[in-house]
Amino acid sequence: MRLLILSRGTHLYSTQSLLRAARARGHNAHVIDFLNCEICVGIEPKLLYEGRSLGHVDAILPRVGASMTDQGAAVIRQFELMGVSTTVSSDALIRSRDKLRACQLLAGEGLQIPKTVFSHTNHDPESLIDSVGGLPIIIKLLQGTHGMGVVLVENRQTALAIIDAFQAARQRFIVQEYIRESKGADLRVLVVGGEVVAAMQRNPADGEFRANLHLGGEGHPVTLTPEQEEVAVRAARVMGLDVAGVDLLESQRGPLVLEVNASPGLEGIETVTRVDVAGRIVEWMEAG
Repeated sequence: MRLLILSRGTHLYSTQSLLRAARARGHNAHVIDFLNCEICVGIEPKLLYEGRSLGHVDAILPRVGASMTDQGAAVIRQFELMGVSTTVSSDALIRSRDKLRACQLLAGEGLQIPKTVFSHTNHDPESLIDSVGGLPIIIKLLQGTHGMGVVLVENRQTALAIIDAFQAARQRFIVQEYIRESKGADLRVLVVGGEVVAAMQRNPADGEFRANLHLGGEGHPVTLTPEQEEVAVRAARVMGLDVAGVDLLESQRGPLVLEVNASPGLEGIETVTRVDVAGRIVEWMEAG
């Protein structure tokens, strides 16, 4: 197959891991910067890359950063119109990147999430805090990623000040309950084609509440319970993602879905679990 990896970072670990996995299986694989694609809309949809035809393409593996969601989705959509298979659909990418919409979809399908409140213009910010059970709370920008734009607040005056600042800056954000019993740890689960292929527990660094490995967190491989596995697979399916990184929190009321990532990083989970996740993604694409 001729595979294209859509990525702005040719030398990033995840991009290179997918490239190696595809070539190791005999595929004609290349990396292209999706921002250099020209979308030709007409009777017959076409794409040019740096002014030239891309030729025949069997499948794409998008790696689209959060700041480039709209541009990446437009290119993926054009490939879809051309009948090219993709590991991430344009609709699923957009759906998963909007944290509020994702929470609505997950909760609507009966999946448990942390208590979450959103308001365009709230004249009583105290009610936002009380609606999720009081302090401490998590304040999270809707378009943030990799732990950025996420704040743990334990003081009411500080919380009110942050809410006021975000509203004044017209930033869209949500307020979520803080799950004390998780102690900042979470589970990162990689789902490929409706199957869990790797899972690790991430523990935050000292003085940090976010468990992201690039923020100093530590990870170790885990075997999920049947309930955790079912929740992760269902969450990916609800978001319409065939390849997803699902973040779970353990709580007194069971596994909670914290986030579903459409372009999960592979370095941390491949290093920690020793699972060739990139290879599993390519194998799934071959079978499709």
